[in-house]
Amino acid sequence: MNKINIREKLNLFHDHWNPRIVGELNGQHVKLAKLKGEFVWHSHAEEDELFLVLAGEFDMEFRDRTVHLTTGEFLIVPRGVEHRPIAQEEVSIMLFEPATTLNTGDAESKLTRTDLEKL
Repeated sequence: MNKINIREKLNLFHDHWNPRIVGELNGQHVKLAKLKGEFVWHSHAEEDELFLVLAGEFDMEFRDRTVHLTTGEFLIVPRGVEHRPIAQEEVSIMLFEPATTLNTGDAESKLTRTDLEKL
């Protein structure tokens, strides 16, 4: 039972679209990531995802609408819903999702990460 300093963990990396695991509970991973630019359209057939904005802002695009998120806000994307995050400037987020969740879901791309670093 060690406390986690989110700011310190975020300072350990500077790349985008490469989540790091900072905690685990009940089969869920707690991840930190930095986003900038456009991600790929994708969905997760079996997993819901929670995106919590720690610093900055970004848009979560859905096929029928866009949700704008800013610091201190979160959004839960239900399983099976196609989505694409877009960040004009760098944003830091925390993710809560099942340990089985692949960052690009059903859309394998150069941004797919299969072996996440634990911080």
